[in-house]
Amino acid sequence: MTAELFAAALGIEEPWSVTKVDFDAGRKRLTILIDFKPGSRFAVAGQEGVHPAYDTATKTYRHLNFFQHECHLEVRVPRVKLPDGSVKQVEPPFAGKLKGFTLLFEALVMMLVQQMPFAAVARIVGESAYRVQAMCEKYVDLALDVADFSEVRALAIDETSRARGHDYVTIAADADARRVVCVTEGRDSAAVLEIAAELEAHGCPSEAIESVSIDMSPAFIKGVTAYLPEARITFDKFHVISHANDAVTETRRIEQRTDPSLKGLRWSLLKDVSRMKPHEAVALDAVLARLTTLRTARTWLYKEQLREILDRKQVNVVREMLKHWCTCVMRSKVEPMKEVAAMIRNHFEGIIAWAQTRATNGFLEAINGLFQAAKRRARGYTRFSTIRTVIFLIAGKLDFRPVNPHSVQPT
Repeated sequence: MTAELFAAALGIEEPWSVTKVDFDAGRKRLTILIDFKPGSRFAVAGQEGVHPAYDTATKTYRHLNFFQHECHLEVRVPRVKLPDGSVKQVEPPFAGKLKGFTLLFEALVMMLVQQMPFAAVARIVGESAYRVQAMCEKYVDLALDVADFSEVRALAIDETSRARGHDYVTIAADADARRVVCVTEGRDSAAVLEIAAELEAHGCPSEAIESVSIDMSPAFIKGVTAYLPEARITFDKFHVISHANDAVTETRRIEQRTDPSLKGLRWSLLKDVSRMKPHEAVALDAVLARLTTLRTARTWLYKEQLREILDRKQVNVVREMLKHWCTCVMRSKVEPMKEVAAMIRNHFEGIIAWAQTRATNGFLEAINGLFQAAKRRARGYTRFSTIRTVIFLIAGKLDFRPVNPHSVQPT
C-alpha cells in the first residue's frame, strides 16, 4: 500500500513502479526505489519503435522534499540494444535536464531563482550554489534554443557594466514585448552584429527590424547602420535630457565658485518642477529671478525648453522648434549647453524620430538596475555565462514549459 501511495504521489506510471520506500530518520532522508517490469520495452529519442532492455544501472535523482526530509529516487535504469547493434541509455520520463535531478525539483529551482540569488536558493533546497547555477544556465540555453523571435520589429539596445572599470555587456530587448532577446560581450559594433545573428537564428531576419532605440554611442550607430539596415534609429528624449541636465550641473559648478548662493541647489535644478517641495520651488524662483545675470538660470531655462519641445508629437513642429532652439543656444555664452546643441545637430534625425516612434530605453535602464542589484547581492559575477543567465532570468520572459512541463507560465 505504501509503495502504491508513493507511486501515485510521484506520478510513476507503467512500466515503472515503486518497489520499496526507505526512511533514514537520523539523516532525515527518504529514499524511494523505482524499477520496471521484466520484459518491458522502451522508446529512445531519435529512434523508431520500442526496444528490449540490454542491461541496467542504478541512478539516483534528487526529488522535492517530503515535508522537511530530503527525497531521493533510486532508479534501475535500462540500456537498450538497437537494431544496428548500438546500445543507448533510456531516460526515465521524470528525469531532469541536469544529471541527478527530477523535472519537478528543477521546476522548483527555476521558480525560486527568478526571485533570489543562486546561493539563497541553494540553501533552501539543500544543494550547492554551483549545481543550482549550472541548472539555470542549462535551462536558459534550452529555452533559448526553442525561442521564437520572428515577431520582433523594434529593439532597444543598451550596455551595462559587468565589473569595475570599462568592462561591459550589451543587452538587446524586444521593445514591444519588453523582454531581453540577446546578451553579448562588449559594447562595440561587433555586439550589434552578434545581436543580428542571434535574431536571425530565431526566425527574425535583420531586415525585419524597423526601429532601434539606442544611446548616442558611435559604435552602436555604426553597428545598427551596418547590420540592421532597415531600422530607423531613435535617440530617446531621456538620453537627450540627461545631457542637458549634465550641462545645468556643470554650469552651476562653475558659477558657484564665485556665487555661494548656488551651493546645494543641484537636485532642485534637475527635479521636475511639479514634484518640487515648497522650499525647493522658492530656491528655484530665486535663481530664475537673476535670469539676465546668472548663466545657471539661462541653462535651466534652455533645458526646460528642450523638454517641452521633445514632449510634442508633430514631427515638423519639433524639427523647426529644435532648429531654432539650437540656434539660440549656439548664440549664447553658456558653453556646456552649446555642447548639447552641437550634439543634437550631429544626431538630429535620430532625435526627431522620437516624436514619431516614442521608442525608449527607459525599461532597459530599469532592467539594468535590477541586474546591478542582483550583482550586488551575489557579490559580483566573474563569468559572462553567469551574467547572461542572470539577465535572462530577470527579464528574458523565457518559457521553460517546452523544456519542463512542470514549469510555470512566464508573466
